[in-house]
Amino acid sequence: MHLCTRAPVHQVFPMPTIKIDENKCKGCALCVEVCPHKLIRQDRDINDQGYQYVVLDDPEGKCTGCTVCAVVCPDMCVEVYK
Repeated sequence: MHLCTRAPVHQVFPMPTIKIDENKCKGCALCVEVCPHKLIRQDRDINDQGYQYVVLDDPEGKCTGCTVCAVVCPDMCVEVYK
């Protein structure tokens, strides 16, 4: 008998979006400056490292997944999902 195994299912996003690792983010805000739709902002909260990290503020789903934020992030904190 042959069993078909699949890779683990990851979170599925219905539209382009980004995920920011808040614990790795050092709050340099380069992604805030380059986002063409101005959807990334600095949060008021502080992460475990003591930095004011950035968050995606996209309630209307305007992120296009252009990857500019991920490209400029020096700490590779941004994952883009298309």
